[in-house]
Amino acid sequence: MWVLAALTAAGVAIARRFAGPERNPNQMATRVATPAVLTAALFVAALGVATAQTVVLAVLPVFGRQLGVSAAAVTWLLTGFMLAAAVATPVAGRLGNVHGHRRVMLVSLGVLVAGSVLAAVADHTGSFAGLLLGRVVQGLSAGVFPVAFGLARRTVPASSLTGVVAGLSAMFGVGGALGMVLAGPLAGVLGTPVLFWLCAALGLVALAGAAVVGEPEERAPAATLDVGGALLLSVVLVAVLLVVSQGRTWEWDSAATLATAAVAIGAAVAFVLVELRVAAPVVDLRLLRRRPIAATNLATLVVSVGMFAAVTLIPQLAQVPPAAGYGLGATAAGIGLLIAPMAVIMVIAAPLGARLTARMGGRATFQVGALLAAAALVALALAHDAVWEVAAAGAVLGLAYGLAFAALGTLIVGAVRPDETGAATGINTILRTVGGAAGAQVAAAIITPAAGLPTEGGFTIAFLVAAAAAILAVVAARAIPRSSARDPTFTGSGREHGDQSPR
Repeated sequence: MWVLAALTAAGVAIARRFAGPERNPNQMATRVATPAVLTAALFVAALGVATAQTVVLAVLPVFGRQLGVSAAAVTWLLTGFMLAAAVATPVAGRLGNVHGHRRVMLVSLGVLVAGSVLAAVADHTGSFAGLLLGRVVQGLSAGVFPVAFGLARRTVPASSLTGVVAGLSAMFGVGGALGMVLAGPLAGVLGTPVLFWLCAALGLVALAGAAVVGEPEERAPAATLDVGGALLLSVVLVAVLLVVSQGRTWEWDSAATLATAAVAIGAAVAFVLVELRVAAPVVDLRLLRRRPIAATNLATLVVSVGMFAAVTLIPQLAQVPPAAGYGLGATAAGIGLLIAPMAVIMVIAAPLGARLTARMGGRATFQVGALLAAAALVALALAHDAVWEVAAAGAVLGLAYGLAFAALGTLIVGAVRPDETGAATGINTILRTVGGAAGAQVAAAIITPAAGLPTEGGFTIAFLVAAAAAILAVVAARAIPRSSARDPTFTGSGREHGDQSPR
């Protein structure tokens, strides 16, 4: 529980740094908590979901041994979460716009607690099926991300909004790194079920915070949920992530892989046709007609590939025994400590990213972060024989991705109207998830040999591929207009950036 207490205290401290002067409650139909409490509640909610996503990553081999399942099967504890998250995100964003972001956040956090308890109990009893089901239920809580952005935009004072949005974006990376850092030491001392009890505790803290947060009564006009679009989106995302995550196991030219890819393509075509015709789509593809949104989402996809490739490669490299001629021979607890500098620096990078965004603009801040990531990944490709080399490069990666992800939220929210925030951030979160899954699987495919341990050359190539992804993200960000990147008031409607799509 000392970990939970420390996280809560840190969240409140950071929230006070980001929060501005208290807003007059008479300006709203519903009472809103003080800025510091509101910001802390949003940060803890985002942190809890992001931590839950990666909390199994460093200890997947441990789960495989405990539950008696293969390496291919145990990776579903990560993939299952990401599949559910990718489906839940746009649906939650849409529901938040119509029914209220706070209400959807409370439901999503309740789902996080329920899924975490289910996973913990299943782990206690040794049921892999139950544990996988719990992870899928946990993944449904990813709807917290779009509604947190929407709630921030409706309740946070304008003077503090840039910093809060940057902090929420950074929580995606901070929570992911934190999950990997805590998993090894906690599982080694207290057992793997404690990982899920930790997620449940974070969910309860976030629920308590969200319960005291109010929201203005004004919402988007009531509309029928686009069930057809949601189902088609589910098929597309499940099929795409199945190909990405299982293609190596099934073999890329196998009938199963090709058939799944065909399903993904067919469902994607149908999804686009449906979403462009319905009045209230679950994912408003018309938003992608706007250059700032399209360019930011492309940059998000590419940088996520690089980030998740890196966080997949570092634990794998650290576990290789020195007898192989390279590697650090680290235990699960050692891997957590090795990644700790990355997580710590990510926390520091959140407020720094907000300051740089206010001074330089979101585009420049993102590009600085992506360039730093490329440099750190090249350094890892060339020097990875000592603990200090890997830890130092990880710290630079923490700064890099902290800056990059902090800027992404600012760029997306600044390019849309308030009533479009949930939909726009939902699309962006989907691309983070899909890009992350792709990056992890690409890295694994490069380093995994036909037999035996990975070769050092495989790690070198994989780190260089991740660096190339970071450089491509810099190039993709050049398409983001400067006016969008510097919008500090978050009032963009898209028209000023050339969008002529019908409203």
